[in-house]
Amino acid sequence: MDDAAYVEQDALGLAALIAAGEVSQVEVLDAALARAEAVNPQLNAIILPMYEQAKARAAEPLSGPLAGVPFLLKDLLQDYAGLPTSAGNRALRTEVVAQHSEVVRRWLDAGVVIMGKTNVPEFGGKAVTEPDEFGPTRNPWDLRRTPGGSSGGSAAAVAAGIVPAAGANDGAGSIRTPAACCGLVGLKPGRGRVPLGPEWAEVMHGAVVHGVLTRTVRDTAAFLDVAAGPEPAGPFWLGAPERSYADEVGREPGRLRIGFSARSPLGTPVHHEAVAAVRSAAELLESLGHDVTEAEPVVDGRRLLDDFLTLYSVTSAALVREVRQRTGCGADAFELDTRLLAAIGRRIPAAEYVVRQNRWHDYTRALSAFHADHDLLLTPTIAGPPVPIGALEPPQWLRRAEQAILRTRGQRLATASGFVRREVLRNLTATPFTQLANLTGRPALSVPLHWTASGLPLGVQFVAPPNAEGLLVRLASQLEQARPWAHRRPPLTPASR
Repeated sequence: MDDAAYVEQDALGLAALIAAGEVSQVEVLDAALARAEAVNPQLNAIILPMYEQAKARAAEPLSGPLAGVPFLLKDLLQDYAGLPTSAGNRALRTEVVAQHSEVVRRWLDAGVVIMGKTNVPEFGGKAVTEPDEFGPTRNPWDLRRTPGGSSGGSAAAVAAGIVPAAGANDGAGSIRTPAACCGLVGLKPGRGRVPLGPEWAEVMHGAVVHGVLTRTVRDTAAFLDVAAGPEPAGPFWLGAPERSYADEVGREPGRLRIGFSARSPLGTPVHHEAVAAVRSAAELLESLGHDVTEAEPVVDGRRLLDDFLTLYSVTSAALVREVRQRTGCGADAFELDTRLLAAIGRRIPAAEYVVRQNRWHDYTRALSAFHADHDLLLTPTIAGPPVPIGALEPPQWLRRAEQAILRTRGQRLATASGFVRREVLRNLTATPFTQLANLTGRPALSVPLHWTASGLPLGVQFVAPPNAEGLLVRLASQLEQARPWAHRRPPLTPASR
């Protein structure tokens, strides 16, 4: 199978060719590996190759709806027995895990051929993929720019044609942001739709969910079908959907009431291209017969930021403690930002933590009130085109101040929260639209409806009510037919292939 034929197919297309005997699993994997060897050196998307394991698996008879399809895992929360899950951290880079994650087992049962793990920021904590331990992943649409984060390695690999789909997960936008940066479909399922076990029952009170990044809506639906459903020891038991997600593809969504807004919930600037993306999407939706009005949930975005930062700081403190206890590593095994967040998290009183976590219900009520009058919320996925590599790194003076705060601890540590809040706000200026769906547990989807004047992808986001993944698939399928995107390819030079 040559390169051109391989990159033309989505996951279901490859599975159909294999099932029909037109190409073998080995030939498909060979094409994927050749593609990886050609483009990954430019991208740094795959940081743990599993090529020998993949060759052995492709030589076996496989069954399932995705039998023989090359696939990549995200190197965060997607454990593969016998290999490390580094989470972008130096100390975990050699820590072997004992068992597959449940979602990995389900993907394997569907027949995929896992050929590696993809790059992530440390512990998935940023909307760019630039870990100290592995170096930055680059966007195949412009190698000077980020593919987003934290599923940036997976997004770059799919956009570059290494694999048709790759594992992702999302705790504050980590599926949707890379989808928007790389011209892909990125569905964040609702809370509890896809299990996180057995190692984890839930992460960040259910804000984190597993999914995939793909080029086509039908692939997204197929992967959700095989991954969705409760596990016996899981904390969430959602009802089964009315029909399979694959059956939602091509089904009319009906006339929907869609509220849209391009205003940042943080009151921060939104690039004119992001505004144009939403307004163009609104016009397209109107042309398809939907009722589209300018409207948004009544949510205090700055307070939501503070509540999310409290959660993530305490989570960072717990992660650092657990990794240090398990591996015996020192503080220098963690990036400066992680150490600072963890230090702040250790100082947050338990009562304050509970108060802020309880405020999540305020945001849920506000979004529920919005959905009482609107079937979907439409926003930019990100506030502007993908930023250049390194653009969100703090200036050196701030780095020195952070290091001094960590050294002195004590009272000066109390002022660190101000530094961190300003730095988080600066980072979230690029991605202010995605956190609401995580804190409320609602399904949300980014679709690549817009390209900038310079040729960069820029997705738009739809946020749905509970249990409405099927509705998102129906609408995305309608939009994909009306304004196709899967044929678009990043301008990688012939030499890189």
